[in-house]
Amino acid sequence: MPAYYPPASFHFKVEFLGVSGMSGDTEQRFQEVSGLSVEVETEELREGGENRFVYKLPKRAKYPNLVLKRGLLTNTAILGWIKSAMTSYFLASPIPRFVPADILITLMDETENGVAAWKVYQAYPLKWSSSDFRASDNSIVIETIELAYQYFERTL
Repeated sequence: MPAYYPPASFHFKVEFLGVSGMSGDTEQRFQEVSGLSVEVETEELREGGENRFVYKLPKRAKYPNLVLKRGLLTNTAILGWIKSAMTSYFLASPIPRFVPADILITLMDETENGVAAWKVYQAYPLKWSSSDFRASDNSIVIETIELAYQYFERTL
């Protein structure tokens, strides 16, 4: 039986499913993904007469925001999707113009095959920001996209 080695975390892609205009490989490449975690909230229940412990009962799952970072790209489908969301949030229109997107995050091996994948459901943007501009610094501009979502599942 061959030895198992855990996959490296630096080779991955991020796909925005249902966002129209996504073209090619460039929009799928991010340098960092964080926020793929789940925590179960609990409620403490103290039973009368039992002083040795407190019951902890599960309530619901809690998901942090998903944060994506990459080098700044211009005129991308993701940026158009974010702009659509930001304008739709504040319009008093009975017809919703913005549709949340599912996101597929795939961890890949050296041959571009997926070794693990997570599907994030109903993501919508909360924040877009860029890194600071400094004349004395020789670095690229990084854009950060922060998304809220309902939940995620491991699919691979």
